[in-house]
Amino acid sequence: MIDPLTRVTAQERAEEIRAFGAELARLETDKVVSLSEQQQRSIREYHEQLLGELSSRFDIDKDTRSKQLSKGMRIASFLGALALAASVFFLFQRFWDLLGTTPQVLVLIGASGLTYGVTLWTRRKDSTGYFTKLAALVAFACFVLNVAMMGEIFNIPSSDKALLLFAAYAFLLAYLCDLRLLLAGGLLCITAFIAARAGELGGLYWLDLGERPENFFPAALAMFSLPALISQVRYTGFAQTYRLLGLLALFLPMLVLAFWGEASYLHLDPRTIEHLYQVLGFLGAAAVVWLGIKAKWPDVTNTGVTFFVVFLYTKLYDWWWAEMPKYLFFLILGLTALLTLFVLRRLRAEGIMSSQPEVRT
Repeated sequence: MIDPLTRVTAQERAEEIRAFGAELARLETDKVVSLSEQQQRSIREYHEQLLGELSSRFDIDKDTRSKQLSKGMRIASFLGALALAASVFFLFQRFWDLLGTTPQVLVLIGASGLTYGVTLWTRRKDSTGYFTKLAALVAFACFVLNVAMMGEIFNIPSSDKALLLFAAYAFLLAYLCDLRLLLAGGLLCITAFIAARAGELGGLYWLDLGERPENFFPAALAMFSLPALISQVRYTGFAQTYRLLGLLALFLPMLVLAFWGEASYLHLDPRTIEHLYQVLGFLGAAAVVWLGIKAKWPDVTNTGVTFFVVFLYTKLYDWWWAEMPKYLFFLILGLTALLTLFVLRRLRAEGIMSSQPEVRT
């Protein structure tokens, strides 16, 4: 057996085995193929052994029921982490004023160190990853609380440099424990830091980073490009997370600027800027759809289609909402959706045909 690199690879192998068994049963029912009892037993024993090895090493979902339960466990793990983080916050708030400066500092350092140690210990003991996620999220919450409270204790002015600390710790836990949620948290922190720094160069206070949406563009391009420069194949869904957040950091500011031209750095008429970003939004979303199809990135394709439709609908609203009867407006929206479906179906059909092996005659 080829050693899988990640839990996702092992899960995909298990899905292939289930699909093979279902298709083989249909083929035998339709009398397309007939295997001997010895052949069926050999295949069954091999698959059972392989699934057992994958399950023991990666805690994969061996059947549909296990897959459904895993989704519930992920939700429970996330909600539990939020509840425990909130509990830590309110615990500190309840007893904080009763402590002196030295005990406060010791408690903060101890909480961060203890939760980090618990996360490492849980990671070694937990093969499923659900308890590790819970411990890591609590550790991150304690670290953020640690930095914030230290600033209050020593009267340190708020600074965007704290975002770098949050991002670094989130990345550490994300790559150590293979957690996409903390990766996303780290990326959001570093995106806010880059936008704040870009705003400061333009004369803005760092907390006013949202007043210039174009400040998010450098971080968007960096996040989207990073998986192509540094391979993320060893980590579950990390490349998709980078690309998705990169596209969100690109298209959401474009959408804002398409209706708020005054927020742009461009020295043009605000209406001209709005029209410019509306066109760029359409072209950018179409380019992203093409890139996603070509590179076989479904997450990129779906995001591009979503923003293309959003830009289209908002533009139709801007043009016609106040000018035509509401029934006609929604009729046009419905017909536009149908046209989009026809185009996407055509693209999908062409993709299927192009993926078929060439038949030599």
